[in-house]
Amino acid sequence: MTIQTRRERERAERERLIVTAARELAEAEGWDAVTTRRLAAEIEYSQPVLYSHFKGKGAIMAAVAVQGCADLATELRAARSAVRGTREALAAVAETYTSFARRRPALYDAMFTHLVDLPFATEEAPAPLKEAFGELFVVVEPITADGEDPGLLTETFWAGLHGLATLTRSGRLPEDGHGRRLALLVAHFAGG
Repeated sequence: MTIQTRRERERAERERLIVTAARELAEAEGWDAVTTRRLAAEIEYSQPVLYSHFKGKGAIMAAVAVQGCADLATELRAARSAVRGTREALAAVAETYTSFARRRPALYDAMFTHLVDLPFATEEAPAPLKEAFGELFVVVEPITADGEDPGLLTETFWAGLHGLATLTRSGRLPEDGHGRRLALLVAHFAGG
């Protein structure tokens, strides 16, 4: 192994360590607890080392968001693959999406609530963002009517899921009606 290869591997390992520590700290105490000083102490590196990898907390949060989108895509794919039928796939993906948001609130916030410097809905978007959206697209495309834009319909479905997840989590919608709301969303998207 060359010195360059070893350095690249060590750098990638430090980045992974920083992102993992940020994610774990945010999940335990919220994003306000995640500071470069605190992360440096958690991973036992100096703040300049953190800044040599990331410009600041926002860049770390963006890296966490990319990782979270990869996790979400994996869960959505598994849910979609576990059922048969268009409506069943739509329902399984809807339930999995909102469950992910409920189980991983800090991660979900990094992905879709906090302002992060990531290009969404562009060719420059990182692959995990495209994959997560692609899993939604795959279940929405079959219900797209002639003349409708499947991408726009997928964005609308995603917005509905995000709204339900966010409003339920914040207590603005009662948790006990969540299943019925999801069923209504799926029924209207699936045509009845």
